[in-house]
Amino acid sequence: MRLLFIGDVVGRPGRRMLRDHLETLIEQHAIELTVVNGENAAGGWGLTPDTAEEIFAAGADVITLGNHWADRKEILPYLDRNARVLRPLNWPGAPPGRGAVVVEGRSGCRVGVMCLMGRVFADSLLDDPFVAADRALAELGGQAAAVLVDFHGDATSEKQAMAWYLDGRVSAVVGTHTHTPTADERVLPGGTAAITDVGMTGPRDSIIGFQPELVIRRLRTQLHVTLEVATGPRVLCGVIVDVDRDTGKATAIERIRLEDTG
Repeated sequence: MRLLFIGDVVGRPGRRMLRDHLETLIEQHAIELTVVNGENAAGGWGLTPDTAEEIFAAGADVITLGNHWADRKEILPYLDRNARVLRPLNWPGAPPGRGAVVVEGRSGCRVGVMCLMGRVFADSLLDDPFVAADRALAELGGQAAAVLVDFHGDATSEKQAMAWYLDGRVSAVVGTHTHTPTADERVLPGGTAAITDVGMTGPRDSIIGFQPELVIRRLRTQLHVTLEVATGPRVLCGVIVDVDRDTGKATAIERIRLEDTG
């Protein structure tokens, strides 16, 4: 079976890219299940119920989030109502929603999806993502024929460490958060597909999805500058993972990148 993961959707340009191309990708590649990171889908910061429904309508089966998961307060009750929108599993305390789910794909195959967040260069108060992953896998208890993990973090080393830690126990560990795709996709010895960062879906001519001049001004002045989502040509970044239905092991991982002048 084939799993499709789409990298961080940024604002309206990213959502429109999904609307215009996602269903075609699913059909062309015979995708069993599609996971989309919606961390920046609402104006570049967080997710709202309306933008979540827009992403689902475009063809997503599960939406994962990251450090901006709670930026939009209206999303909090929605997370309790919709188990297919995942906030980081290792967020401390007792936050709304959940961080892992098992859903049926297009042919009825059951797929587990997990959302984790890294701690390096981030909030040290986060729970240990390695322990959280172990607990979630124990709870899944063989319910899924394949398991895909979205690991949302800054550090290349931490993302790679999680992939190696879970090698042979999950089908794929895909990195998100930096919005910049890496070229290190591979299948590890135990059968887990891995990539450090999938990249983003949104404005191509931007700095991680935002207007370049505003990002540069913030960096040069060290003052607060409100960032705005860029416009113009759009890009969609993702990966397709081939998984053996009988073993749950990945057999291949392929990067995809589409451009659209919008």
